Amino acid sequence: MREESALYIGIMSGTSLDGIDVALVDLAATPTLLASHFQPYSPTRVATLLDLHVAGRDELHSAQLTANQLAEDYANATHALLKKAAIDPRDIRAIGCHGQTVRHRPENGYSLQLN
Repeated sequence: MREESALYIGIMSGTSLDGIDVALVDLAATPTLLASHFQPYSPTRVATLLDLHVAGRDELHSAQLTANQLAEDYANATHALLKKAAIDPRDIRAIGCHGQTVRHRPENGYSLQLN
């Protein structure tokens, strides 16, 4: 790897609930996409996330458990990206992750994301 590289990872999982997109970019000079990876959500993960879109019993507990599972999913997707790109994790400067939107209520002035 070049010494002047500035490697960053971006993670996005949107309201489509299809999965996780991970991108490896070099921002040293001209932004350059070096690699990308898509990891689909399992049907179980999709069902769990959909359950959090509406008010329900014990939803705070469920949200936190789901957030822990998502963190693991994000880590697995990131490791797959790094393996695909043959990049050492120590070469990454930072990782940005928006999180997973589970309740979007602009009419009430809020949007809630996990992680």
